[in-house]
Amino acid sequence: MTPDEPRPVLLMNTIWASRSQVHDDLTTVAGLNEFLGFPAGEDDLRAFRTLRQALRDLAAVLTQDTRAVAQNRDLARAVQDLNLAARRATEWPQIVEEDGKLVRHNEGEGSPADRALASIAAEAVELLTGEQHVQLRACYAPGCVLYFVKDHPRREWCSPGCGNRVRAARHYRRNRAGD
Repeated sequence: MTPDEPRPVLLMNTIWASRSQVHDDLTTVAGLNEFLGFPAGEDDLRAFRTLRQALRDLAAVLTQDTRAVAQNRDLARAVQDLNLAARRATEWPQIVEEDGKLVRHNEGEGSPADRALASIAAEAVELLTGEQHVQLRACYAPGCVLYFVKDHPRREWCSPGCGNRVRAARHYRRNRAGD
């Protein structure tokens, strides 16, 4: 996974796999705080976990993901949860005077976590329905559970590490078949 991925993909990829197990970076408020970069609470953790599951379900449908981790998806619930998250906070521009200059300031309702949730949800709507949606991919490397945006015509995996695992597995199968 690269940090260059859009924020909705980064949120989806807070579920990831190592060789031995699947990991979840959002099991605690501390994990959410690390993801957001500012303090959040238990309610925020539940909201982000709900949004993440909705995004993973929608990405699975969009990418026609056949991996076991992408089964049991509920499209209607995912759409509803994404829309609720997008409406969680509203922002509107205002003009304020600072040091004798007029400056645009976005005023909004809700906590910083509410605004981050709504912002990520809005980005997800664009990612899933805009021109970029055709570039959203599931990584089919052995054991991988991540999604990525295909930003290069030859990119097939979420990271170079996954690409190396696929090539190593292919090499092993070829050499094993020759024995």
